[in-house]
Amino acid sequence: MSGGADPYRNFNFRVEIDAVTVAAFSEVSGLTAETAVVEYRSGEMLGGTRKLAGLTKYTNVTLKRGMTQNLELWNWYRNVVEGKTDRRSASIVLLNEAHQEVLRWNIVKAWPCKWEGPALNARHNEVAIETLELAHEGLELVAA
Repeated sequence: MSGGADPYRNFNFRVEIDAVTVAAFSEVSGLTAETAVVEYRSGEMLGGTRKLAGLTKYTNVTLKRGMTQNLELWNWYRNVVEGKTDRRSASIVLLNEAHQEVLRWNIVKAWPCKWEGPALNARHNEVAIETLELAHEGLELVAA
C-alpha cells in the first residue's frame, strides 16, 4: 500500500455516456456491487458452514443534474418507454485537483429505468433537478 497520498475529492467528476461527456451532473450515486453469500454444509462437517460466493448484483446508478432544454436523457428514456431498450456504455470518471482522470467506473449495458423531473416550488430559488436512474449489467473500476 502506498502511503501519504491525499484522498480524492468527491465533487470533481464527469459522466460519459457512449464515450461522450454528458452535461454537468451534480450528483452520482449507486456505484455498488454486492455478492450474495451462500452457506453450505456437507454431511461430514460438525458445526459451522462453508461460505461460498453466489450471484453478484449491481445497484441502479442514479444521476442528477440541473434541468436544461437539452432533452437527450429524456429521449433516451423515451426509447425504453416505446419498447426500444437502448443499452449504452457509461462511465463515471473521478478527476484529481488538476482535472486529470484518476479513476473510472465503467457501467456495462446501461439503460434508463426511471426518469424524474424537478420538484417545483415557487417559495424556493433552488436549481430544478432532473434525475435519471440507470439499470445495468456490470460495474468495472479502472485506475488511470
